[in-house]
Amino acid sequence: MAKQKRKLDVAVISDLHLGTYGCNACELHRYLKSIQPDVLILNGDIIDIWQFSKRYFPNSHMKIIKQIFSMASKGTEVYYVTGNHDEMLRKFEGFTMGTLKIVNKVVLELDGKKAWVFHGDVFDITMKHSKWLAKLGAIGYDSLILLNAIVNFFSEKLGRGKVSFSKKIKNSVKSAIKFIEDFETTAADIAISNQYDYVVCGHIHNPEIKTISNEKGTVIYLNSGDWVENLTALEYQNHRWSLYQYKADSISKDELPDEEDFNLDSAVLFNNLVAEFQRKEI
Repeated sequence: MAKQKRKLDVAVISDLHLGTYGCNACELHRYLKSIQPDVLILNGDIIDIWQFSKRYFPNSHMKIIKQIFSMASKGTEVYYVTGNHDEMLRKFEGFTMGTLKIVNKVVLELDGKKAWVFHGDVFDITMKHSKWLAKLGAIGYDSLILLNAIVNFFSEKLGRGKVSFSKKIKNSVKSAIKFIEDFETTAADIAISNQYDYVVCGHIHNPEIKTISNEKGTVIYLNSGDWVENLTALEYQNHRWSLYQYKADSISKDELPDEEDFNLDSAVLFNNLVAEFQRKEI
């Protein structure tokens, strides 16, 4: 008998980076199939359009798209909040297909409180003034993730634990730590000035729930993390937020199936996406 899905008021996931080697799509698919949210927020960087020229889109990544459409078809309200890696979709803001909507931000009413949800790249100075540098950094980050996967493969064979290069860099470089702190403070300050109770972001791949205060008030800052390294999501149920961590969950973690990589040009990939959307089974 299939395991009963967990009912949630809201689930927030971000920074999936579908179409890159770093995305943990199999794990994400397990998570999505384990929940039944009234509202699902895809908080930016879902499909990595920046790096789509690699023409890499395996079956497991396609399953995520199909699962999201399946959830929408069964009544889940889905908000696709655009991020910087999928900024091309910003021109389609306001597009609606059934219960799925493309937006740049969303404000939710949760038990009498307001939650302001957006990706967060608007605070990134690099994004505003040196987009080419940000894209170059994204390519370097994905290469680092790929190298990390290779190193961890041999590390596990030798009986050693996994290590995250990018996490070590972020945790050891003072400028990276300051960037995260400044990001959180800026988001909180704006949310407080607009009298929001919650501010929900993605972008910096740093899962967090914490209270931030200034001289004008207090807000709860939340970040959904990512599905490249942290494998995290935000969940709202029973009047409270919680941070979901896949690595600590009891979801069955059987051996993952082998991936079949697709080498497709954009036209073939588009036709395949349309065909997959039309299928009902996942």
